[in-house]
Amino acid sequence: MLRWRGLAESAPDWNRTVVTIGVFDGVHRGHRALIDATVREAAALLPVPRPSGAEPPEAPPVVVVTFDPHPAAILRPDAVPDRLTTLDHRAVLIEGLAADGLTVDGLCTLPFTTELSRLAPEDFVRSVLVEHLRAAAVVVGEGFRFGFRAAGDVALLRTLGAEHGFEVRSVPLLTDADGAVSSSRIRADVAEGEVERAAAALGRPHRVEGVVVRGDQRGRELGFPTANLSSPRYTAVPEDGVYAGWLVRDPARRAGERETPLPAAISIGTNPTFAGERARRVEAFILDFDADIYDETVAVDFAARLRPTVAFSSVDALITQMNADVARVRELLLGGA
Repeated sequence: MLRWRGLAESAPDWNRTVVTIGVFDGVHRGHRALIDATVREAAALLPVPRPSGAEPPEAPPVVVVTFDPHPAAILRPDAVPDRLTTLDHRAVLIEGLAADGLTVDGLCTLPFTTELSRLAPEDFVRSVLVEHLRAAAVVVGEGFRFGFRAAGDVALLRTLGAEHGFEVRSVPLLTDADGAVSSSRIRADVAEGEVERAAAALGRPHRVEGVVVRGDQRGRELGFPTANLSSPRYTAVPEDGVYAGWLVRDPARRAGERETPLPAAISIGTNPTFAGERARRVEAFILDFDADIYDETVAVDFAARLRPTVAFSSVDALITQMNADVARVRELLLGGA
């Protein structure tokens, strides 16, 4: 999958493309349904088959258009939503859809700036879809809005498509027993510590990425050395508590090239047992592991919530509970091995 950023950077020299547009934060099951519809639309636009013996026709390339930062950072800076995925993780997830037969050929990231936010719908279509991407078809969610003050909708996009020679297809929201699958719903689940419910909507465990930094070494003193993650601003971190999960080293590498994920007991909170603790931390105790991973970029994937964060009456009581937590993680993730 080719990746490029902004309209100033040249797009690949493709004749026509099939495009889908959105933030795609989380690349959840609803997003995958939209990308699936886009891939199907591209296949439907195959050129007429050539005479016998000629090379088979190829579908137009599929391009996903996303935005960075989140549009709210410009439009509503006091209400920026927590981010489910970093931009790099978003790209890895979209590229990884090829394993399920959903091949995306290009990922175009548009820097969301004040200037971009002020483009009229007609100017957005002309500059992005027509001139830059040469769209033959555009596939969007049925609630898609675009242009200055979200003035453009699917009906206007169809009108503009007819003017500029591209087709438009809208896709209904994916729903399940809990309602529409959306990034905002998943963020709410994560914020409440409902990581299993979030995983069901995402189609995989929720992930938090960060750089391993040095803490106060208290975990090592207690016999449970932890990897302390320093995560980017606006990261969607689950509610305070203790979780079972996996630590992934070098998460930017493709899935088939990464080391095996490491089982971990993950603690989120302010260590209330110790007076004076204020900073909220994400700490992972990796089972049966003692290598130095300071300064590495890692990710933790949340499998299940074990318990809330509580203050213990003594350090010994805390250590007893930590041993129980690790035993529970071992049972959940490794079958007690």
